[in-house]
Amino acid sequence: MHLDGFGLFVRDMPAMIRFYRDVLGFEIKEAEDTENVYLIKDGTLFMLYGRNDFEKMTGQSFSYVKGLNGHSELALYVDTFDEVDAEFRRVTEMGAKAVMEPTTEPWGQRTCYIADPEGNLIEIGSFGRPFER
Repeated sequence: MHLDGFGLFVRDMPAMIRFYRDVLGFEIKEAEDTENVYLIKDGTLFMLYGRNDFEKMTGQSFSYVKGLNGHSELALYVDTFDEVDAEFRRVTEMGAKAVMEPTTEPWGQRTCYIADPEGNLIEIGSFGRPFER
């Protein structure tokens, strides 16, 4: 098996589309009234999937955490420490919830955390050099 991508099961699709498209710059082309978003971001499949639609498809009910949740994180990389600080300021000014201010960690990474409208954690970090796969 190969990792194909990852997704988030969302309650408020219009708000989540606006956040990932307008605040984080994901190339989402679907209308805000869509049931599912499938896009490739930097070679990785990223999905937003309506919770009600998923439950209808599977015939099951699921429980979802409300507020900030620590189930997972989406990690975004920038090339410099200054970009970590600048992106944190930019996205929080645009409505992202600040979770952790930019900090340089003992292992040499500058990192910060924000949350999307449904409380999913997003890290913005850098090791002070261009991204390498």
